[in-house]
This record gives sequence, structure tokens and C-alpha cells, in this order.
Amino acid sequence: MSTYGTTRHHPPAGPKYSQMDRATDYHTTLFRRLIWDGTVPLEIRVDPKELPANSDRGLECYFLQAPRVTYMPLLMPEIRRFFMDLVFDETAVKDLKDDEWWFETAEGKLVRWHWPIGLIYDNHIISTSLKPSSSRAASTATPLRLTLHLASPPNDKLLLSPSPEACKQSFMGQLKEADFIRWGNTKRMTGLRQQDQDGMWEGIREHNFDEYWRVASKVTPMTLPSSHTGPPPSSASMHTRPPSADPGGPSERDGGYNVRSVPVRIYLPDGPVIQELVPPVLEDGTPHTLSQYLTSHLPLLFPAQPPAPPPSRTNPNPRPPTVPQLAYALVQGIIAPHESEMAWLGACLAGADGWVNVCVGLHNT
Repeated sequence: MSTYGTTRHHPPAGPKYSQMDRATDYHTTLFRRLIWDGTVPLEIRVDPKELPANSDRGLECYFLQAPRVTYMPLLMPEIRRFFMDLVFDETAVKDLKDDEWWFETAEGKLVRWHWPIGLIYDNHIISTSLKPSSSRAASTATPLRLTLHLASPPNDKLLLSPSPEACKQSFMGQLKEADFIRWGNTKRMTGLRQQDQDGMWEGIREHNFDEYWRVASKVTPMTLPSSHTGPPPSSASMHTRPPSADPGGPSERDGGYNVRSVPVRIYLPDGPVIQELVPPVLEDGTPHTLSQYLTSHLPLLFPAQPPAPPPSRTNPNPRPPTVPQLAYALVQGIIAPHESEMAWLGACLAGADGWVNVCVGLHNT
């Protein structure tokens, strides 16, 4: 795999691109690379009731380490090759149709074709009410066990055919929606040449970091130091903001703290998906944090920190009362610190489709 070293080794110089900005650019790229290289373990087993006769049952289970940013339709050729070559009987293969294959988790939950693998895995983690520690989430992940069905797909629930082309169209739609959420228009995406738009998808298909970010860097904001933040720009200015054409690097107005809103979705265990406008800074100009965002939308799970009691003679330095930790936020497989700034998450931990997916799990009590 090639190394994305443009900003690391040759940071552009200019009056709008300070040494601090270049350091920020480097760290943003580093986190993006870590997310790109992240993988999740999958265990795929054919439904025993649908396994063709004379199949080799000793090899009916297939393991793979899948990139978080990829999609199930892009893994299908590898999965198909394994089962066709090593498991299924040659006679039975003739009657199998790839477009009728579909997946469920071991718990019977449908796997969606248009979700990134990382989101599928994180959603599974919170749905099974696990309570991972930060070290466990990072190093000893449990495989996601998937059951492969060979016929009768529930197309009304899958919403998308298993073809890579259908997945590409969904992916591009997510990018454009994220672009609109950020800037109030889709000029950055629609202003790209078709060749560049296709290049972003090819970067996902080939798992090529360079190819993807060569184009994605034109539409995704960088993080600038928090001192660049100020009161949120007016809606009118954001709707008329043109795509950045500054060849010397990201300007302050195109930084993550100056977008109109951060594309964020909250996923609850076996519950609805919450999508609201998430400003990168609050009305007083301070950065909008993950804690503030979760408390405002899920106050029962993430209660606000009460103030400390007034000082007294016996307790001159009182501390605020302890708030029970009822839930945790999983972002890209990481238990995100509550002090994380939403603008930073949008620039560094968003998925390849531009969205920050916050999966909320419940602590076991």
C-alpha cells in the first residue's frame, strides 16, 4: 500500500498557511490514515439449512479481516471465490445466483449493503450490549459472525441491490448529502470532474488511501487550531460560499471549525438513527464538544454535569457530584472522549462517505 505523504513531507507554504497550520494538517492526515487502515474481523458461515448437497462442511466457515471503510458488495467476489472453489459442490454451483445472496448477523439482524463495514461492526457492538474497554475495543475485537443466505433476499428491507454499482451510487449520494450539511450547498462535490468523482470510489474499491484522498481533500475540511474559531457564520454566507481554490493550502474559512454544520448521525442499540444539525462552535464562539452534543440530544443517557456546591468552612474546594456513566459513544471503533470537539471529529474521524457515525452503547449495570 502506498504512503500518503503529501502534507507530511512537502507542506505548502504561504501567508495563510502557518507553521501551526502545517502541524495541524499533518496530524489530521495521520488520524485519517489510522482510520483508513482500521479493520474488523468477520466470520462468515453459510446457513446450514441452505448449504448445497455434497458441500464440504469442514470448510463452511470463512474468516477475513475487512477494512472499516469498505462495503459488503466489494467483499463479495472474495467471499464467492472461497465458497465456490472450496465448499460448494460443482453441480450445485450452477443453480446459485449471486444477486440472491444476503447476510444476517448471528443474532438474526439484517446486514445492510449500503453501510460501511466499520459502521456495521460498531452497530453490532452496541446492539449486543457489550461494554468494551478502550484497550479491548482496539486490540482484542471479537469477530462479527455473519450468516450467508443463498436465496430469497428481503429486498424491501435491504433497500439496495448487492451490486458494486448500486453501492457506488449510494456512496456518492452520502458524500453529496454530507457536502450540503457542511456548506449549505453541494458545489464542492458537483464541481468535481466525473473522473475525480469516480476516483474517490476507486480509492474505496481498491483500498487506496492516496487515490481516495487525492480528491476527498478538496471537499473535506481540515482542522485548524481552536484559536481560529469564532461565532458561527451566518446561514446566508454559508449558502453562497464557493469551493476553495486556494492552492497554498486550506484557508481559515475552509477549516473544520467554520463549516455550517458537521455531518453527524447517532445510532442507538436496535433503535432509530438521529440526525440533527451540529454546529462546530456554539453561539459564544467556543468549540462544540461531543459531551454537549450528546447531553442535548440524549440527556437521560448523558446527563449534564451538575455544578459544584458552594464552598464552606469544612469544604473550601468542593467538587461537583459524580454523574453515573450510563452509556458510551463509539466512533470508528474507539470510545471517544467526551471532550472531543465536533469539528475535529468531522475532519479526522468521519467515514469515507463524509459522515461521523456515533454509535451509543449502554454500560452493563
